[in-house]
Amino acid sequence: MTEKYQSREERRKQQSKPKKKGRKKGTGTFKRIFLILIALGIAGMLIGAGAFAFMVKDAPKLDEKLLKDPISSQIYDMEGEFITDVGSENRDYVAYEDIPKLVEDAFLATEDVRFYKHNGMDLIRLGGAVIANVTRGFGSEGASTITQQVVKNSFLNNEKTLSRKAQEAWLAFQLERKYTKQEIFEMYVNKIYMSEGHGVLTASKIFFDKELDELELHEAALLAGMPQSPNNYNPFDHPDKAEKRRNIVLSLMNQHGFITKEQMEAAQKVPVESTLVAEEKRETNESKYDSFIDVVLDEVEKKYPDLNPYSDGLKIYTTLDPDAQKHVEDILNTDAAVAYPDDEFQAGITLLDTKTGEIRAIGGGRNQEVKRGFNYAVDQKRHAGSTFKPIVDYGPAIEYLKWGTYHTIVDEPHTYSGGTKINNWDGKHMGPMSMREALARSRNIPALKTLQEVGTDKALEFTNKLGIPMEEMYESYSIGAYEVSSLQVAGAYSAFGNNGFYTEPHAIKQIEMRDGTKLDLKPESEVVMKDYTAFMISDMLKSVVKSSYGTGRQADVQGLPVAGKTGTTNYTDEQEQEWGIPGGAVPDAWFAGYTTNYTAAVWTGYQDRKNYIPAGDEQKIAQRLFSSLMAHVSEGKETEDFKVPNSVEEVAIEKGSNPAKRASQYTPKDQIIYEYAVKGNAPTQVSEKFDKLDSPSGLSANFDQETNEITLSWEYPEDAKGTQFEVTVSVNEGGDQQLSVTSEKGLKIANPQPGAVYTFKVTAFNGDQQSDPASVKVEIPDPSVIEEDETEGDGQDGTGGEEQEGQEGQNGEDGQDGNQDGDGSGNGEGEGEGEGSGDGTGNGEGAGNGEGNGEGSGDGDTGTGEGNGTGTGDTGDTGGTGGTGSGTPGSSGSGNESGT
Repeated sequence: MTEKYQSREERRKQQSKPKKKGRKKGTGTFKRIFLILIALGIAGMLIGAGAFAFMVKDAPKLDEKLLKDPISSQIYDMEGEFITDVGSENRDYVAYEDIPKLVEDAFLATEDVRFYKHNGMDLIRLGGAVIANVTRGFGSEGASTITQQVVKNSFLNNEKTLSRKAQEAWLAFQLERKYTKQEIFEMYVNKIYMSEGHGVLTASKIFFDKELDELELHEAALLAGMPQSPNNYNPFDHPDKAEKRRNIVLSLMNQHGFITKEQMEAAQKVPVESTLVAEEKRETNESKYDSFIDVVLDEVEKKYPDLNPYSDGLKIYTTLDPDAQKHVEDILNTDAAVAYPDDEFQAGITLLDTKTGEIRAIGGGRNQEVKRGFNYAVDQKRHAGSTFKPIVDYGPAIEYLKWGTYHTIVDEPHTYSGGTKINNWDGKHMGPMSMREALARSRNIPALKTLQEVGTDKALEFTNKLGIPMEEMYESYSIGAYEVSSLQVAGAYSAFGNNGFYTEPHAIKQIEMRDGTKLDLKPESEVVMKDYTAFMISDMLKSVVKSSYGTGRQADVQGLPVAGKTGTTNYTDEQEQEWGIPGGAVPDAWFAGYTTNYTAAVWTGYQDRKNYIPAGDEQKIAQRLFSSLMAHVSEGKETEDFKVPNSVEEVAIEKGSNPAKRASQYTPKDQIIYEYAVKGNAPTQVSEKFDKLDSPSGLSANFDQETNEITLSWEYPEDAKGTQFEVTVSVNEGGDQQLSVTSEKGLKIANPQPGAVYTFKVTAFNGDQQSDPASVKVEIPDPSVIEEDETEGDGQDGTGGEEQEGQEGQNGEDGQDGNQDGDGSGNGEGEGEGEGSGDGTGNGEGAGNGEGNGEGSGDGDTGTGEGNGTGTGDTGDTGGTGGTGSGTPGSSGSGNESGT
């Protein structure tokens, strides 16, 4: 029994030993892991501390002056010359004890509700921001306290980097140790940028014309909401956005217990604009080059929203050409270039460098008085009219369909795809015309036809590449029913002038921050079209200003290779009736154009579309503004013409050919136009319109005395189907007269004029083709004329080189009366002496003017013949020969006679 017990005990001990060993092993592993974690934590803290120390080692020192005052930014022109400061002016300071609790509560609820509880860093808010940054990416949400914002606005740039955040936290901690909460809050409300100036007191006076202690709840809430995005929440410019932001602030004030729900709801119902300073009493503009500076500041906000040019002490290097900017302001605000109809007439101008896309000048409007007011060059978007045709219609047609500038489009009654009728500006149709002429004449129907053939998808792709963002393309855009700014139009046109390279229009080249960091803001150029598209559009747009039929001739600058396009918009029938708009009046008139150096887009009109530009000269103001500006900036500067790229060939096209055909060697010079085609896509068919047919052969003319007629005959190939022959005659080398057009190969002419020389010409023609004429002469005998040896000179009427027309009557012979009358004309002069005898009478009628002298004597019956001088007309019949008698003075001349 004992042995068994002991063995059981031993067995229990043996079984328990491994268990004890197992617990000790587990405990040892846990201890090791714990120690490793502690070591890693310590190492991490040391590394973090070291990294933190490294990141903050270059942090700037606290500077009381910088804490008190915002740092203005300096703006420089294209040559690096200083222009102006922004941010150093327009600032009213308020001490903490003068800040009403209502205003303080509004800012605390919005920006940092635990401001009086933390030591510069709000760990609770930081935790939420960390989670957001992990889930949505670093920099997606900030956790800056009011203390941190004071530090950032005073010493640091706005980059969202770990280094900058570390420096911000370190300086915030130091700031909290050196200054009281009240002092820090005072720094904050005086430093913040409020769109029109710095500080809450400045903003209160600008927007409400009130001291802080006069503000109502809804006004204090509006001001508290502005620092997050000062320009977007500016109530003057964006009252809707400002009201939404104000209502959020009121909600936060209620949420954190600063106001009751009833107070919140009552304040939210107050319209923002109800207590703003009236527009006519707002601060006037005193800034130099304000319209351009406006674009600069907007560009900073758009591309670097964390930078504040009003307080960050930036050096901003711009693209401004001060001379061009001054000229733009002069032509807008004086009558130096045009006589404006009234003070309300407005204009917006953008001038770019064609090659770089740099903005050289901005004309923001006429007679502007409000600082950073509405900018008609950038802020306003109006229907583009026909300035859109190169962008939406003809550019895509060349790019994707490889149309040549000669491509024929028929201007005829037409509709949109949905069946709605489209009209030209003049209500007329001009039939077939080249793409060049359709663009230069600004015909709407060819433009729509072009877009329909290209397709809206391709047109949309092309247009978006030119910096005009569209989500969808409609057929109405073919004639400019889309709203754009002059800045956008200028940017698109510059790509045509720059061989197909588009560079986003920009006003800033570089920004240098206080720590020396430089930001390059120049955008990259992109190839957006083929060089053949850019060149052919440019060459066609030259016709708009240079050709006799172009609509933009007043935009031309003599001696300068200028390309451009006019554009006008229209009212609907309903608007014309409702607003009393007269016929021909328009709401908008544009001109956009360029050289190889500069591109400009000009809009003109009125802010209210109900105010119209009447038909006539006022619709040309945009053209004249463009011409004045382009002439000024181009003076003394070499301007190259648009170069023909290797992808383009010039072709001689025969006018009126449809489809276009090459001119042949027979095409008359005045029927040839020289156009451009994409290489390999030029017309191959040569026109035959003016080709020569074979001339008739074997042409003969024979006079049959018995029948008293001329028989004319010729030969021509039997297979020449459809060929006809024109027969003309010239009598005694007079002018050609058409006798007949026949398909036969012969013709008979009855009763020819005795003594006359007939010259016949026979020309073959078939359709538009014709031959050279075949020619033959025949002389008709005159038996009534008896030659006298003693007669000298031309003693008969109608001789002496006259031109004879028609067929003359034949005189009677040997005393017989000749009773045949005829009409004719001729010229002749002569002198002579002679004797004559015989009896006879003759009747002739003629008229002519001439000179002649003669003497004669003889016996017998008198023969008569009368005529007066030189003149035009066929020879009158001479009297029959009489018996011997005294001859009358010979005379030279011609007469008109009636007869067959």
